[in-house]
Amino acid sequence: MEHCLQPTKFFDYDKPELKAWIDKQLEGVVRDPVEQIKALYLAVRDDIAYNPYVFSTNPETFSASYALGSGETYCIPKAVLLGAAARYLGIPSRLGLADVRNHLSSPKLIEWLQSDIFRMHGFIELYLNGRWVKATPAFNKQLCELMKVEPLAFDGINDSIFQEYTDSGDAHMEYVNDHGVFDDVPHAFIISGIRNAYPHLFTESGEESAATLTGSLEEDLG
Repeated sequence: MEHCLQPTKFFDYDKPELKAWIDKQLEGVVRDPVEQIKALYLAVRDDIAYNPYVFSTNPETFSASYALGSGETYCIPKAVLLGAAARYLGIPSRLGLADVRNHLSSPKLIEWLQSDIFRMHGFIELYLNGRWVKATPAFNKQLCELMKVEPLAFDGINDSIFQEYTDSGDAHMEYVNDHGVFDDVPHAFIISGIRNAYPHLFTESGEESAATLTGSLEEDLG
């Protein structure tokens, strides 16, 4: 359990800017672990925009401090940011990875990936009240409104993974493969999985190709 509390180069809650942000989010929040995590979950979910187009293989971009500083990122760094905040409060956290099928992704994103399977989707597990609970602060409220799904809530007690259906009852998200949980970000494992799933996004030498996209998912859907 101690490994799930320590700062790392990814869960870098020892950075002054990260400590200051966490403290600011908790102003006026009662000193109860569940209530504090709920407040931080909403801050990560809604204040850091979800944007898969900013993906980079650079290890720095997977850190909590980078996610905070960038103001937009994708599921893994957002999960790490929440996990780092939890560790700062003395709440153990670990990163979960899975492959998911997204039925509501934009045509532009599916064309870019050449698949509706999203490899290495990230969520965070938090040790609260004597058990591990899953939380997924990926999709911000504005994006959910464009996708016509309710923003994913988290009560600190029950697992919060993804909405299965849209408001109209259409399929939204399903988990198709579980990669397990990790005390720290398994950067090499993630990049290997993504490179194997989407080889067209990389050069023969394994570097990111020029086939990157700009903009955001909100722009696609709006």
